[in-house]
Formats: sequence, C-alpha cells, structure tokens
Amino acid sequence: MKQDATRNAAYTVDCEDYVHVVEFNPFESGDSGNLIAYGGNNFVVIGTCTFQEEEADIEGIQYKTLRTFHHGVRVDGIAWSPETRLNSLPPVIKFCTSAADMKIRLFTSDLQDKNEYKVLEGHSDFINGLVFDPKEGQEIASVSDDHTCRIWNLEGIQTAHFVLHSPGMSVCWHPEESFKLMVAEKNGTIRFYDLLAQQAILSLESEQMPLMSAHWCLKNTFKVGAVAGNDWLIWDITRSSYPQDKRPVHMDRACLFRWSTINENLFATTGYPGKMASQFQIHHLGHPQPILVGSVAVGSGLSWHRTLPLCAIGGDHKLLFWVTEM
Repeated sequence: MKQDATRNAAYTVDCEDYVHVVEFNPFESGDSGNLIAYGGNNFVVIGTCTFQEEEADIEGIQYKTLRTFHHGVRVDGIAWSPETRLNSLPPVIKFCTSAADMKIRLFTSDLQDKNEYKVLEGHSDFINGLVFDPKEGQEIASVSDDHTCRIWNLEGIQTAHFVLHSPGMSVCWHPEESFKLMVAEKNGTIRFYDLLAQQAILSLESEQMPLMSAHWCLKNTFKVGAVAGNDWLIWDITRSSYPQDKRPVHMDRACLFRWSTINENLFATTGYPGKMASQFQIHHLGHPQPILVGSVAVGSGLSWHRTLPLCAIGGDHKLLFWVTEM
C-alpha cells in the first residue's frame, strides 16, 4: 500500500452542471451496472457505471445516463430507495432529494412514461441528511438545521418527530434492525433512537464542535465514525461513549465522513468544499497516515461503491472516482 500517495482521480465523467452531491445506490438493484445519482443546481441525473475493476473488457469506466430529472432548485442531498430495481418489468427507479428550498422530493420513475415526484414539506430550515429505511423502503428519515429529526411515510405524512438540541447533521438507519436510527448533531452528540418506543436509547459524545458529518459502519454496527473540527473520530459503542480513536485530518475543517461498504477499517473524509482545492482522503485504521490523498476542484458529496474500494466525489462539471487497494 502506498503511503501518502497524492493522486488524481482514477476516472472522471463530464457533467453538464456543477455537482453538489453524488450517491452510489447502496442496494442490490438486479443489474450488473452500478446505479449512481448526482445532483446539481437544477437537475438530478441517474446513470449506470461499470469499472474495469469489475469487468476485464472495459477500459477504465463505462458510464451511461439513464434519465435526467428536472429539479428546479439546488440539490443538497440524495437517498436511494431499496425498492429500486433495474431487472423488473418495468424497471423501478426510486429516490428522494433534499433541496435548498427546505423540501424533500420523492421521485419514482419507470425510465419511460412514468416520472412522478411528491413533495414532503415540514422542515423550516436546511436539510442536512436523509435516508430510506433499508429493509422495506417505506419510510424516510431526515435531519435539519431546524433542530428536528423527522420520519415520513411515502405519502409524505410525518410518522415521528424528534426534537434535537442543535442542528441535525447526519442520519443513518441500522441495516438489519429497522427500528434503530442514529442521529448526529452539530453540538457533538450522536444519539440512537428506538423508533418503536420513540425515544433515545444511547448517546455518544465527540467533545468537540462543530460535528459536521457522522456515519454508521454497516459492516460492523458497533462502529461509528464522524468528523468534528479538523479531526476524524471513531467510536466502539460497546466500549465507551467517547471516541476510541481520533486524528487531525483536514486543516480547513473536515466536512464529510463515510465508511466503506465492504471493509470496516476503511473510510473516507473530505475537507471543506469551495476552497480552490478541497482535500479528499481515504484512511485505513491499520495505518497511521491516510492511504490516499486526493485534490478536488471544489469537491462536494462523497459516496462509496457498493462492492469495490472506490469513492465518488462531485466536482465542477465532473464526477471524480478514486480507487484504493484494500
């Protein structure tokens, strides 16, 4: 493994818009291609991409746009539904977005004539995170600067509402136990909620602010990671409510934290977008230094491929992909 390997993206895809957010579909969608969604100032684009790491006869990356959805307002977040299927007849594309107008839009498409969306209204400030329940896909959780976490059904009706002590920055659903939800707040507290009892059951403390992003490790749900201030922090929730490990990472404040979907020791962080070059790093818990350092022109969004050690980041009219060894 190369130490301190500063490198350019392995692959790039040109886009028609500035990319604010990018999300690989984390669910099996019944097709060999990997669904990816990205959002700009006015549009959400759904595409598939296949990499040479998966198929030997592909040179680099093979990317194809399936559908562009007019959005009309800046896209801040995207979450995929587990109901998305490419191998059903007709295919089902289902995802939701959060936007600069503080609304959630739930999109459903068959990639032909049916392209609908429903607007979910209730937040009174910017929405910082949203996620589908990963088992059934029948509920959406969102967190906002308005100090709330809200649970919605697909009709757009709120089924639960938690008051937070500070802006909600990230929300994650337990991959197996769909009554457990993790909510990270800007003040450094991460709480786990039991949705059946509608109350908090456990909390973690980062002891530093502002906490900008947190993520539940799906390969090992005892692990939680976050970025707060300039540092990344890792908790083992069986051992302590305080971080087991932390390290300074981005000089200009850290922005996003995401665990790899395939390795519980691999994660990525980004620095603040909007600087001339935002820094992006991939870390491995067995290594003292980042195993990959990338530089992105105004990088925003961060997502791991479902089956490869590969990250996507949005840039200025570009999608950028970095590959690391395990």
